[in-house]
Amino acid sequence: MIVAGIGCRKGTSTAEIEAVIAAALEQAGFAQDRLGAIAAPADKGEESGIAAVALLYGLPLLFVPQPDLEAAAARCESRSDRVLALKGVPSVAEAAALAAGGPDAKLVLSRIALGPATCALAETDSSP
Repeated sequence: MIVAGIGCRKGTSTAEIEAVIAAALEQAGFAQDRLGAIAAPADKGEESGIAAVALLYGLPLLFVPQPDLEAAAARCESRSDRVLALKGVPSVAEAAALAAGGPDAKLVLSRIALGPATCALAETDSSP
């Protein structure tokens, strides 16, 4: 199963979230039907764009608590000093995908950015 980890600025639209996920899947060579879940930091629970994409795709939306993001941080491949200072992890999208995928999840696509949104893909044998 593929988990899409999402990071975004406040107020990012549904179209912008959908576009970054589509770009990530295309870059990784995966069809949309391989996507099993969308994950985001728990503090993004009010972001309607993320929720709308999960609903549109019919996928579970997993909100990852900060301690779980931090626990996954060592497995992140990308690093943003700004994000590290603000969020305590080197990449929100990567940490969310890895944490939601579980301890055996592996990144299959490091964080990509498209406008105000980022997406990383992790592969796991677990189900959400």
